[in-house]
Amino acid sequence: MVDRGIQQKGLRISRPIVLIGLMGAGKSRIGKDLATKYGFSFVDTDDEIVKAAGCSISDIFELYGEEAFRDLEERVISRLLMSNVQIIATGGGAFMNAKIRGVISKYGISIWLKAGLSVLIERTSRRKGRPLLERGDPETIMKGLINERYPVYAKADIVIETQDIPIDDTINATAEALAAFFDKQPETKNEE
Repeated sequence: MVDRGIQQKGLRISRPIVLIGLMGAGKSRIGKDLATKYGFSFVDTDDEIVKAAGCSISDIFELYGEEAFRDLEERVISRLLMSNVQIIATGGGAFMNAKIRGVISKYGISIWLKAGLSVLIERTSRRKGRPLLERGDPETIMKGLINERYPVYAKADIVIETQDIPIDDTINATAEALAAFFDKQPETKNEE
């Protein structure tokens, strides 16, 4: 792995930071801002999947099914984790895959961006192209995803509440949580 770690308040990060959470939690927006703050590149796994497949995520689901999408997602995330230290925003279902969780745990730092139902509904209503929400009532589907995924997301290294607060507050809270996370880690893990 290329060592492009950052030094902030005595903190050195030499592993990718992986943002997880449901659609609408702010992974892309917060990821871009964190990348700017830390001087890293930002990558959204959904964009990388679209590049690899040569078609949209909706098309992948429709033409090949969710299983094919999840297989491609696993390969893309694994490749990204072996690359430079960067900020990686994952799709909402990625962390549900035990293999992906294992690779993230070994090579990255996972941060769950946790948001409440009303925030998620409001944010996801702004944009189309969310195949899981197109299968019925978005609020009912989102409630089901919260019930299914939040217990698994809770396995993340760091949890950040992302509600209706200024984005800078969320970025600062994430930076503080990263510092606290590394303060609790053995020296060898921080220096990988």
